[in-house]
Amino acid sequence: MSKSDANSDPQRDFAEAVVTTLRGDGFTALWAGGCVRDLLLGRVPKDYDVATDARPEQVRDLFGHRRTIAVGESFGVIVVLGPQKSAGQVEVATFRNDGQYIDGRRPESVEFSSPEEDAHRRDFTINGMFYDPIERTVLDFVGGQEDLQRGVIRAIGTAQHRMQEDKLRLLRAVRFAATFEFELDEQTANAAREMAAEISVVSAERIAEELRRMLGHPNRAIALELCRNIHLLRHILPELDAVSLNGGLAWQQLLESFRQLGGASFPLALGAAFSAVVDEAGLTPKAASRCVFEAGKRLRLSNDEIDHAAWLVRNRHSLDEAPGFSLARLKRILAEPLADDLLRMVEARLSASKSSLETVEFCRAFLRETPAEKINPPPLLTGAELIAAGLKPGPQFKQLLDSVRDAQLNLEIATPEDAIRLAETLIGKK
Repeated sequence: MSKSDANSDPQRDFAEAVVTTLRGDGFTALWAGGCVRDLLLGRVPKDYDVATDARPEQVRDLFGHRRTIAVGESFGVIVVLGPQKSAGQVEVATFRNDGQYIDGRRPESVEFSSPEEDAHRRDFTINGMFYDPIERTVLDFVGGQEDLQRGVIRAIGTAQHRMQEDKLRLLRAVRFAATFEFELDEQTANAAREMAAEISVVSAERIAEELRRMLGHPNRAIALELCRNIHLLRHILPELDAVSLNGGLAWQQLLESFRQLGGASFPLALGAAFSAVVDEAGLTPKAASRCVFEAGKRLRLSNDEIDHAAWLVRNRHSLDEAPGFSLARLKRILAEPLADDLLRMVEARLSASKSSLETVEFCRAFLRETPAEKINPPPLLTGAELIAAGLKPGPQFKQLLDSVRDAQLNLEIATPEDAIRLAETLIGKK
């Protein structure tokens, strides 16, 4: 793997400079983990990690305390900041052996070690390799290159032992298999299946982060089916149990809708999943929102993510009869900030069930042919103007504004004077 195999970029150049600096001071230094895997797969790494025999304090002394951050000094991890923003930052970790994992998350202690020992404490073989960017050679003590060629996700050493150390590896195995479209090694899959219930010891935040990566990836359908097959789904998204039962039609349509969504965001994919849940259960819009809210809070998702998914679920059938809507009703829904996501979700659902796309095509044509300022024009009448006209705020306030707004969107009125006259007429009828 030569440097010419990848486009030169500031991050890669900086990561190589970090290795060169450590080598220049007499230390061993290698790229490690995911960046090596990605390079061997012909992908551009999102970031670079360096493993070295330099101790944390030596790394800080070499690069300077102003350019380094001790994010995990007790575990031998120092972040080295790049010379400019485009260079990013590099995590430099000392080769180590891990002690006992008491909490199913992190080791109680670490012992600094050699590259080979460090490789054997990592999670999966494809993540356990090192690369020497100076000599352009791969150091592989765990069979990672062979597993990359075979397309297999295999735990290093004894699968059950690796999973016991950090239970999040149950989900990480699924994510890597789905992302790279690899197979789960039989022993690794069996260990994950036997231990699936133990994912409950992992914090909601860590589980949510894995879900973001899985559902935010185009291969989300593969990930979801793997979660079902190794019995993880019922522990991370129990709401999907009824849909996934026996892998029937509702489940197959959800998986197909996931495939149709392509590069969708996590909240959009979550909305699609919960739309299937609430349709299967026949929930009301209010109950549907509550279902999403409760799941989102359990997973400690952000308020924005929860609101985004809940709005999509609540409005999942809002466009079903769109060609027959009044202009006002159509414009109101298409003016919503998440209207494009709603259309994508509805299109994916209809495609998955091999239903007509007439509704979606109608809405997309309307959006193409209608300028944004006509779909959502500035209101002709505001609450302040009603107050100035002597109307006291109250229940009729919103009704009046909504009626005037509908008239505007329906092209029945066109000026502020029209709006005032209509409001006066409506007030006189009350």
